[in-house]
Amino acid sequence: MLTGKPTWWDEANAALSKDKLLGPIVRSYPNESLIGRGDLFSTLIRSIVGQQISVIAADAVWARFVELVGEVTPEAVRKHSVEQLATCGLSRPKSGYIHGLALEANSLLLDDWSAYSDEQLLKHFIQFRGVGPWTAEMILIFTLMRQDIFSIGDIGLIRAVQKLVPEAESKEEVLEIAQRWAPYRTAASWYLWRMLDPVPVEY
Repeated sequence: MLTGKPTWWDEANAALSKDKLLGPIVRSYPNESLIGRGDLFSTLIRSIVGQQISVIAADAVWARFVELVGEVTPEAVRKHSVEQLATCGLSRPKSGYIHGLALEANSLLLDDWSAYSDEQLLKHFIQFRGVGPWTAEMILIFTLMRQDIFSIGDIGLIRAVQKLVPEAESKEEVLEIAQRWAPYRTAASWYLWRMLDPVPVEY
């Protein structure tokens, strides 16, 4: 499991800094990057915590969750009931999903992530309750650090692209614009989020 700055980041940074739309944003953050923590289970749980709520709210719930559970491992989560997890500010369904993923950790965590394509990994993750396309894409970005992921289910990315190109009204148009940043759409996503938030997004 990779940690720190992705090996491809500098190459992506150099390419995107020349882009007419994104270049000025990229050049505004010369010494920052996506940082991998190398902990897939924790990233997955943090992604579920962050589903459909603001970054600030998600950070607050996550802080309470970590205070309750300690190190976020399947073993630590399994020690707490669904009801106990909900006391952190999680909805009942989210608490159930998180508890269920801790129980299914052996099936969830594969031995060799590099042997799978992006598409195969997305299919693997979304078979688990509580893990939809957006959550699976966050894992590919923040833990597996795949270099060409763009989540059209992320409202922040849609808003950021529309800020750059106001006439991009539909998701299809946003996806079409994002195509210009391939094969570095993961880095492009990080910079698009950075446009909107004073704090780098992390999971």
